[in-house]
Amino acid sequence: MGAEVAIGGWNQTPSGTMGYKSFSDSIDLENEAKYDSATQVMARAKIDMPLFIPNIYLMATPMKFDGTGQKTQNFDFGDKNFNASAGFYSELVLNHYDVALYYGIPFLETLTADILSVELGIDARIMDVSATVRQDTFNKEASFSETILVPMVYLGFRVRPMEWLAFEGEGRGIAYNSNHYYDAIARVKFSPLPTPLRSLFIAGGWRYENIALDEKDIIIDVTISGPFLEAGVDF
Repeated sequence: MGAEVAIGGWNQTPSGTMGYKSFSDSIDLENEAKYDSATQVMARAKIDMPLFIPNIYLMATPMKFDGTGQKTQNFDFGDKNFNASAGFYSELVLNHYDVALYYGIPFLETLTADILSVELGIDARIMDVSATVRQDTFNKEASFSETILVPMVYLGFRVRPMEWLAFEGEGRGIAYNSNHYYDAIARVKFSPLPTPLRSLFIAGGWRYENIALDEKDIIIDVTISGPFLEAGVDF
C-alpha cells in the first residue's frame, strides 16, 4: 500500500450564468453579479490498495463567490421579482467532494521503466450547491440549497521522465440530457529535496471546470478556471 496527500490553493475565476425557477432570467456572473477571482483551498488524497482492491482518490474543492451588482431590467430569481432600479447582493456556492475508485493499467509502468502510468475509474462527486440573491432596498431575498450527486468517469495519467519531475493530467466528466460536467487538471510536480526527503513535493498547474446543470429548478451554466499551487507527500 501507498498514499499521496496534497493541499494547496486554486485561484478560481468564474464566468457564465445562474438562475432559479426562471429560464429567461439569468444572472451573468461577471457583468451583472460582479464576481471576482477568489483563491480557495483544495485538498486531495490518493490511496493505493493491494491486489485486486480498487485504489481510492479523495478530493475536496470548496468554491464560493459573492458580489454586489445590478441588472438593466427587472428579473425573477425563485419566487421573487427583483427591481432593476437598485443593486443586489448575490452569493453562489459550488462546493464539491469526490470519491473515485480506479485501477492502473496493468504492467504499463513496468514496460515503460516507471515513466508512464494510466488510471481508469469511476468518480462520485457530491455537490453542495446554494445561491442567494438579496435586494436590501426593497427587502427582498430568494435562495436555494441542494445536495446533488454527480457520477463521473475518471481518467488520469503520469509521465515521469526523471525521478524528481512528473507531468500529470486528470479528467472527470459526464454528459446526460441537457446537463454536463467536465473537470480537467494539468499538473507539473517537483520533488526538489534529496533522499530521504524526496517523498516531499511541490506542484503547480491549471484546473478547468465547465458545468451545465438543470436540476430541481436550478439552472447553472458556469466555467471556473485558473492556476493552482500545492504541496504534498508520497509515502
